[in-house]
Formats: sequence, structure tokens, C-alpha cells
Amino acid sequence: MMPSQDGLSTTGDNLLQPPDQARGSTRNRTRQSSPARKLGMTRRQKDRRDFKENENPEEKEKRHKEQELKPLYKELLYTIIHKLGKPASAEVFTDNQLHQYIREAFSMAEDEHQSLTDRVQNTEPPVYCLMATVKEAKGILGKDVSGFSDPYCLLTILEDEKESKTRRSRPKPRKAVVKDAVSDEEVYTTETKKQTLNPIWNQTFVLEFEETAGASFHMEMWDRDEEVSLAQKLEEIRTNFHGLRRMIKDAKKLKGQDDFLGNIVLRLKDLHCTEDNWYVLEPRTETYPDRGQCHLQLKFTHKERDGTLSAGRSAYVNYCGILQQFVQSHISKQQGSGPWKGDLCGEGQTLLELYATQNDLSPFLQDLAKWVAYSKLYQSLEVDSSLLLQQLTSIEYHWHQQELPYQQKQELGDSLHGFLQYGLCLVAKYRDIFPPTQDANPRLHTLLRILSQICKTRAFQKLNPAQFDLHDEVNDAVHSGTQEWFTIKKGLHQPMTKDLTETVSALSRLIGEVQEDIKHNKDSWNRVFVSAVQVDVFTIVYQKLDSLLAGEVRDTLNQMEGKMEQSLANGLFPLYLSLQAIHKDKAFLQKSVKLLELTNFHEGFREALPYWLNKAFSTTQDRVERAVQVDQLQPLQSGMAPIKHSTSAVDLVACVQPICQLWEQLSWPDPEEAFMLMVKLTEDVCKIVVNYCRILKERVRALSENSDHSSAVNKLCVVVNDLEHLRSVLTRLPQQLNWAGLRERTRHVIGEPQFHNVLPSQLQHAQGVLSREIRSALETVGRKLNSDIETYVRSMSTRRRLPSKSTEDAVVPLMKYLEKELQYMNENLVQENFNSLLTPLWTNSIRTLYQVATQQKQEGGLMVFCQRLQYTLQCLEQCFYAEGNGLPLETLHTDDYKSLKSHLTHNSLNCQQLIEKFLDRKVWEQKVYSGEKYGAVTLIASYRRSDLRLRVEVLNAANLLPMDSNGSSDPFVQLCLEPRHVFPEVEPRTTQIKNCDLNPLFDEAFEFMVSVEQCQAVGACLVVTVLDYDTLRTDDFEGEAFLALRAVPGVGGGPGYQPDPSPAQIRLPLMHPKPNDDSILKLLESRRGEREAQVFVKKRRQREKQSQEEKR
Repeated sequence: MMPSQDGLSTTGDNLLQPPDQARGSTRNRTRQSSPARKLGMTRRQKDRRDFKENENPEEKEKRHKEQELKPLYKELLYTIIHKLGKPASAEVFTDNQLHQYIREAFSMAEDEHQSLTDRVQNTEPPVYCLMATVKEAKGILGKDVSGFSDPYCLLTILEDEKESKTRRSRPKPRKAVVKDAVSDEEVYTTETKKQTLNPIWNQTFVLEFEETAGASFHMEMWDRDEEVSLAQKLEEIRTNFHGLRRMIKDAKKLKGQDDFLGNIVLRLKDLHCTEDNWYVLEPRTETYPDRGQCHLQLKFTHKERDGTLSAGRSAYVNYCGILQQFVQSHISKQQGSGPWKGDLCGEGQTLLELYATQNDLSPFLQDLAKWVAYSKLYQSLEVDSSLLLQQLTSIEYHWHQQELPYQQKQELGDSLHGFLQYGLCLVAKYRDIFPPTQDANPRLHTLLRILSQICKTRAFQKLNPAQFDLHDEVNDAVHSGTQEWFTIKKGLHQPMTKDLTETVSALSRLIGEVQEDIKHNKDSWNRVFVSAVQVDVFTIVYQKLDSLLAGEVRDTLNQMEGKMEQSLANGLFPLYLSLQAIHKDKAFLQKSVKLLELTNFHEGFREALPYWLNKAFSTTQDRVERAVQVDQLQPLQSGMAPIKHSTSAVDLVACVQPICQLWEQLSWPDPEEAFMLMVKLTEDVCKIVVNYCRILKERVRALSENSDHSSAVNKLCVVVNDLEHLRSVLTRLPQQLNWAGLRERTRHVIGEPQFHNVLPSQLQHAQGVLSREIRSALETVGRKLNSDIETYVRSMSTRRRLPSKSTEDAVVPLMKYLEKELQYMNENLVQENFNSLLTPLWTNSIRTLYQVATQQKQEGGLMVFCQRLQYTLQCLEQCFYAEGNGLPLETLHTDDYKSLKSHLTHNSLNCQQLIEKFLDRKVWEQKVYSGEKYGAVTLIASYRRSDLRLRVEVLNAANLLPMDSNGSSDPFVQLCLEPRHVFPEVEPRTTQIKNCDLNPLFDEAFEFMVSVEQCQAVGACLVVTVLDYDTLRTDDFEGEAFLALRAVPGVGGGPGYQPDPSPAQIRLPLMHPKPNDDSILKLLESRRGEREAQVFVKKRRQREKQSQEEKR
């Protein structure tokens, strides 16, 4: 059954809005952009009855209350008085509670409430109705022979008295209650569904009643039986044998009597306003207890309500007004607690449910009313926009399930149209209404989703048939809103005077606003628009603001042409940086766009660029000078991680850093101009560095005038560290200024030679100045140390002090001094400079030791003196090496060091050690000697440890030189064990003389009684001398050879050692000594007081005289 209030009054649009709100709401919806124009083509604006102009506000409020609020109030009083059923809420409210609620919601005084209540109580009561819809049933009994039934339902309402009378009038209990209990007019019958156990009816009936107390709703389900022919019954028996029992039972029934399937009895007072449930079909007997279920929808409604309550308005319009008033009242009570999310208190929900059910308002109409009310309230009160989305979803769901009357369709279309207009107005002003916060972004997203959902609903497409593209409309709204926003901001930041500085300041503030807006669009709003309506708002806004801002910048810069000065340039710099930041944001544009107007914005700032560079240079120079003036040239920090430079070095780096930052900030787009800019910046940095060196030297002179020498050296060390720190900063300058990146940019406009000849040369010049200053300071420190070292060395080597002190004690003063000074230098100089100081200091120390060592006369005491110097050299080496923390060994072991060490080593040995060293050298020369220029001798040698015998067998000699006038020689071989202090008791052995033979065969064996220790002593060797026998004069020297005894089998130990090994045959080339060529002999010769040395030297000098090497 359809409700009786299908028609709508047009007065419902402004229902419950005060006159000023009703008229003001149209202002919020007005838009000059295309959405209003396009929507206006398809929607006819409704005529609105407005209040009189210039009317007293109190009169307006009074008339609004009389015409709008009181009719609704009476409708609610009528609803409360004649309420039916229980509300859906679990809480039950009394009439007094409901009265109190509506009094507060409608702001009614007590006398007004009482007057309206009396008036409503005197009205005609409605007809109480129960609207029952029989939807379907399932699992019912099969009463026919076929196993199915032909069910139908009987519905009625029985009062307790009527039901009891019916039972008493019957002679015996019967299954049926509805049948024959009341007249046929009071019983409603559904259609009969043939041969089914799951019938579907979907039939609605309105059952009237007087009171709910003592009344019950009865529904009985019956199986309709009709007379059939004998042939049909026989066919049923044949096809279904089990139907025989059913036929026997049918035969007992009266002709045409229907079968009872079950019933449902519900007491009206126990029902809710609306019921929608499955109910179990109850039996009258226990024969078939499971009789299935039936689906019923029940709703209490009114018929013939008093039409004077609301002046003939439809129930739908009244419902809209009541809902809107309840929501306004609820929101006003909840101010400050956030947007309203759609929850009303229990009294309000109960009254809305009662009114909707009593007036048979469908869920579709209720949702439509909520949409209309909420969409209006959204424009004036703080309402959660998600409510609108929910109502749109409900309207879309109901659209094809129920046909709306014409007026409701019109209202729905107008509401959707109006909200689209209003929503697009909000979109145009999204910056102000939805700031980029966590709370506002979800609200903007929901609004955009609502607009999108409206355009997608079938209702909107049906009621607004014209083509409507939300994407384009949102684009237009954002365009127009951005233009309006920029105009407003431009007006706010207009310069107060025509002064150019004020003009620049105003433009800078405007650009700052634009920059912030672009950032918010990129980081916040764009995600919302793209997610909700697939609109790239960042691109739209960026292009629009790019165009608007480019015009403002051009106009301002044109005013300054030819009038540039330092103050104006200073004001333009932050403006340039802001424009640059805005221009960089173009990288976030999601699609290719036309050439932006700000692309070459830097060209307008060329005139200001020199002023910016000059400001950076002069400011840095002033800061550096002030930093040096307050610098006390003390290290900044000591301890585990010392900072060895002073405050001015740190300040200088901090001062130079802004120049490097200036390069990054400018990011000058033109490659050729960028190169010239880099040249200028590098030149400025180098000038600052050179000037820093100059004023730092002046500062150290000023601080050192009245200080002691030690303090002056300390300050000089700090200066060296400052310069070294600055040099390391300059080394990093190409990376800081990104020369490599500039080289790539300028590759096509600047040649490789030009690039590398200009920039690196500037840097190299500054580094050269620093290096010279560092060397000069280190040389000053080094001169002091070298002078002290030489004093200590010469004092230590004084002849008269040799007996009084040991070698270790003599070196102590020098080492203590070096330890103290070098430790201080290490602590107060950076590692690079400390190493730079150590190298020349070591070189000078070696030179000093060599001078002292070579100036000593070759006389007594020289050995002890050299031993002391050698120990000194070892101590110095350890000191400068410092266990790997000082100079590396390859730096320490120079040629001068090696020469000095050799000299001191030789002079530190006694004569026996020198002789051993000489013989070791001869053995080594024998090993490396090649050829047989003077012939060769062949031996067989072995050592038997069992009897401590060294056996040497001389086999032959070969290729001897002819020493006699006859062209031949009379050779013999002399064997001697050297050195003599190791073999004092061993006499030399001689072979027989072989006359006139240059290749004599001797074949003679000799044995020496010597110990293993003697054979393994340092320098132990067998000296083999070949002589030419002369009768009247001294024998001629043929040659000599040296055989190390360690090389004789049986002497040396090791793996595979045998006590008596096999002899080894050895061929030794003969050698001749070089006269006056041996330093050891010279040293031995100088020791005139040692007889052993003189004997050995005499013998060797005799051999040198006989040597053929002298004759060459």
C-alpha cells in the first residue's frame, strides 16, 4: 500500500530555517563559474517564498515559529499521544521524557507546550492500523497426495473478548481460530499458491484495530482442497503409492474441507513499530510439530490523521522539518565536540521512527529526507561529510526499487544540483576551508568523493540529462579559485609607498605566499584531489601561479632597470631564491606542459648579480679580520681527539662556507655565465686565504713581541696548524663547488684547456702561498732545534769527557731534550706538519753527526768516540721512527745515513773485529769473482769431527801467469788459516815446488788440528797463496784465494749433518788485491799502537805491492 502523502508542498525547502538563514543560504551556493551555468541549463530553479524585506527580526522569528515550528510540534504531540508499538532502541522513553525533549528541541515555553497539547488532545484520533506484508514461507507441510500443498493465508486481528466468545460458542476445540471467528470483511486472505512447499506471496494488507492492549494478530495458513475426478485420483495412486494413505485420510474428511498448515499469533502490545522476521508456524496438535516458517513484515500506521495539525503539509515535508530541527538542536548542544556524525539522542530517534511508521514513510523517503536535511545543514553547521556519502549510497540503492512521486524527484534533483554548486564553491576556496592539516584533508577528500558520487548516481543522471564532466568542473573551480586567491594576496601585499625597496619587499612577501601554497598543493592537497576525482591540482595551480607570478616579477624588475644599488640587490636575493625554489618544483609536474613563463627568470637578475658577489666577499673579509683580531693562537682542544688549530682557522672555514653556499643557491642556469661566476667565486676565496695569511703573520708578531722564546714557538706551531687546516680546506674546494658538474655543463661552450688553466691555477697559487708560509714557519722552528741538537752532540763528543761518562750516560741529555721537544711538537702540530718538521730535522742531525765524526783525528780514543756516536745514531733513529708513528724507515735510511753508519761501525770495531770483517769481505769477493784471469787452484777439503782434523788436499793449479824470464814459473802453494788470533798455534803449510810448469800437479794432502768452534768463528778461512819460487830474490806473487771454513763439508751443522762427510773438490780462481782500495786496511793502519793490526796491514800491503792490479 502506498502512503497517502505522495504530494509535496514547495514550502518545505526553507522549512525551519530562520528568514535570514533561508535567504543567506542562496548566497553560499552562487558561483560564476561553469558548473552553475551548466547545471542551470538542466535544472529549473524552484520558486522560493521569501520573507518580507526590512521586517523586524523579532517579528520574523515570531512568524517563523507560528508558521513553521508549531505545526511540526503539534504533529509530534499527536504522534506521542497516538504512538503504537515499541521503538527500535533498547531504551524505552515515557511520554513525559518525549515531551521534554521536543520542548527543548523546538524552544517552546511551558505555556506554549500546554496550549498546543490541549489543542492536539481535542483533535480527532486516527484509525490504528497494522500493515502486514506476507512475504514467503518455507518448509511447510505437504498435505496433498503429491506431497505438496496449495497454501494460502488468513489474517485478522482479534481482541481477547472476541476470541474467548468464539471458543465458547464452539461445541469442541478446533484447529481454526480465524475461520468463522469474525466476519469475512475482517479477515484478509492471500492468494493460493499451487503445489509448493516454499510459497512466495509478497502481499500487503492493512488491518484496522482499536487498541493494542488485549489484541492479537492472527495468521493461519491453510492448504486449499478442491474436488477432483476419480480418474485423477487413480493416476495419483499409480504415480505415487505413498499417496494412498493420504487418500484414505481425505476420504474421512468432509467434502471440500481445507487442511490446517499452522498459525502465528502475535500480541500487538509486544510488537515494535516495525517488524521484519521469520516466524515459526505453530501447530494445534503435536501430530506434526515442525510445520515450517513464514516471513512477515509488520508496521503500525495511522489512517485518517487530523489534517489541521500542519495545514495540509505532506508527511514527508513534516518529517524533513522535524529531522532538521532535531539535528540543529543536537548540534547546538554539542558545540565544540567536533563535527556531528549523525547520532541523535534516543528520544529523537524514537520520535522520528514513530512518525515515519505512523505515516507509512518508506525507507527511501526517509533516506531522501535525511539527504535533503543533511546537505542543507552541511552548508551552515558543522556536519560530518561522511553522512552525506552514506545517504547517497542509500538513495542509489533504493532508486530502482521504488518509484518516487514527481515532487520528490524534483526535490531530489534540486538538492543534488544545489549541493554540486555549493561543493564546487568550496572546491574553489579549498585553501581557506580545508587547510593542509590532518583533520581537514579527510574532510576535503570526503567532499570530493560526494561530488563524484553525485555525478555517478542514476538519480542525478536521470534528473540532469545534460552532459556534466566533474573533472572539467573541478579544473575550472581550481582555476578560478587560484586566480581569486592570488588577487587577494596581491592586494594584501601591495607596497605602502612607491619606494623601490618597499616594492621589492612586497613582491618578496607575495612570492613567499605563492611558494608556500605550491608546497601545500604538492605535499598535501594533490594527493586528495588525485585520489578522489583524479585531478592533478598541483599541475593546475603551478601553471596558473607561474603565469601570474611571472607577470608580477617582470613588472617589478622593469621598474628597477638602470636604478640598481646594493640595498635593492640585497632585497632581490631572497626573492631570487624563492623563485628558484618555485621553478625547481616543476620537476613534480605529472605531465608534459607548455614552456613555463618563469623558465628564464634569472635573466632579470643579471644586474643584481655583481652586487651579490661583492656583498658575499666583503662580508666574509670583514668576518675573517675580526676572527684573527680576537684569536689568541691557542689550540682549541686537547685530549683524546685534540683540535690543534686556533679559533680563527675554524672561523675562516665558517666564513668561506657561505661563498660556497652562494654558488649552490644561485645555481645559475646559463653555462657560460656560470663559468665566469665560478671564476669570480674561486678568485674571492683565494684572495681571502692570502689575506688571512698576511694578517695572521701580523697577529703572531704582535703576540710574540713581549713573550719568551718558548711561547713564541708555541704560537708559531699553532699558526702552522692553522695554515695546514686551511690548505686542506682549499684542497676540498673543487668538490665543494662541484667543478666536475660545472665542467659537464660547460663542455660545449668552454674548452678543456681554458677550464683547467683558469680555475686550478687560481687554487694552485693560493696553495703555493700557504705552502711557502708553512715551510717558512717550520724552518724557523727547525733552526732552533737544529742548533740545540748540534750543541748537545758536540758537548757529548768532547775528548775530555770520554773517561768520565759511559756511552749511555753521555747520550741522555740529548735524548731528553729531543723527547721533550718532539713530544711537544707532536702534540701541537698536525701530523702533516710534524712529519714535515721531522724530515729536515733528521737530515740536519745526520749531517751534524757526520761532521763531528769526520773531524776527529785518527788517533787513540777514536774507537770509543765512534762507539758513542754510533749509539747516538741508534737512539736518534729510534726516536725519529717512534715505533712506526714517526718517519718511515725508507725516509730515515738515506745515503748520508748509510755512509755515516758504515763509518761509525768500522771505527767502533777493535783490530781483531776489523780483521774478521776484512776476511769476510774477501770471502764474499771470492764468491762473486768470475773468470780465471790469474789462473785457478783445485782443492779437496773436508773436516772430520771425530778427530778434529781439517784435511786439505792440493790437487793442481792451472793457467798460472809466467813470472820468469823464460816464460814459465816455478810455482808452489802456501796454505794458511786466518785470522791469526783464532788460529794462533796453526802454522802455514807449503807444497813442493814444481819447476817450469804453468799448470802444475801437486797432489799433496795436509791436515790441521783445529776445533769446530775455530772453524765456525767469524772470518775463519783458508788463505791459498800461489807463489813463484826465486832463488836470489823474494818469491813472486801468482795470486791468492779465500775459502770460508764454514763451506768445508763437516764444519757446518744442519739437516742431514754427518760427522765425517765425504770430501768436496773445490776450484778457486786466483785474485790480486787492489792497492790502497780498502777502508778497513786504512782504519787498521791508523791504529799504530796495536801490533797485530800493524802486522796484518804490513802483510796485506806487501800483497798489494806484488799485485798485478797495480801495474794495469
